[in-house]
Formats: sequence, structure tokens, C-alpha cells
Amino acid sequence: MRTALVLILFSIAAFAQEPAAVSTAEAACGPKGVNFDVKDDNSQHTVGHAETGKALVYVIQDIGGAKCIGGCSTTKIALDGSWMGANRNSSYFSFAVDPGEHHLCANWQSHIERLSRILALAHFTAETGQTYYFRTRAFGNGNEILFDLASVDSDQGKFLVADYPMSVSHPKK
Repeated sequence: MRTALVLILFSIAAFAQEPAAVSTAEAACGPKGVNFDVKDDNSQHTVGHAETGKALVYVIQDIGGAKCIGGCSTTKIALDGSWMGANRNSSYFSFAVDPGEHHLCANWQSHIERLSRILALAHFTAETGQTYYFRTRAFGNGNEILFDLASVDSDQGKFLVADYPMSVSHPKK
């Protein structure tokens, strides 16, 4: 009887956590159905400075040495529920943010429903004048995909920005 009671309590706790996880993703990610056209600008390889009263965020997609036939994944990036842009292949883009706590969402852009549900989340507290670097990476094989969005050290971030092209993205119409 005790075992049954313990299982019921753990089940209730697990179900109670599910809506919190969904609401976190909904709050961080942008509206469904928004997709981006993405092009690389190979002339851009410099780290900028935050505009007055703001912080600067770089999001870098790092696919490593992967060889992609017909192009690799496109990843949409949202901040606090609004899509900011997208990266394709190994590339980066940046945007300014107000000081305070923010929530990032990285979501694969795909016509395949299973792949378009893959996302990663991160949060940070921005300070005026600071620059923040985040990197998306995917690991795995055809059966299992692990997708990660994590902050990276500024030295690593500057190195990747210097090495990769800047993504220029626009929402598809």
C-alpha cells in the first residue's frame, strides 16, 4: 500500500512539472509557424560593441567539421518570446538587449515535424555594456539527436565570430 502511495505522489509531482516546462519554452520561444530565409555574409567577422544602455548578445551555430549535402540545419533564435533571427550552417548573428533577465530559445527550422520540435533553452541576466556569447550545437546520429544552447567564454566566442560568417536572416513571407 505504501509503495502505491509513493508511486502516486511521484506521478503527481512529475505531471505538475510538465506545464512549467512547457510554459518556460512558450515564454522563451517565438510564435509557431515563423520561418527564416538565411544567407551568409562572409565579409563580416568582427565583434561589435553594445549600444549605450544595452548589452550585446551573439548566437553562434557551430556544426564543427560536418559535411552537409544541400545545406545543414537552420536554427531560429528567440529572446523572451520574439524571434530574433536564424543561423544556417556554422555562422553567427548578434542583437542588442536591455539590461535584466532574459530567456533564449533555439529551435530547429524544419518541414519535418519531429525535427521542428527540437529546441534548447538558456537564460541569462544582461548588464549594460556587456557582451554575451551563446553557441548552439547538435550531437548524435540518425536515431538520437542531442541539441544544446550554452553560453561560451568570451575568448571562444570571439574566436568563432572571427572564423564564421555572419548570418543575415529575414522571416519568410
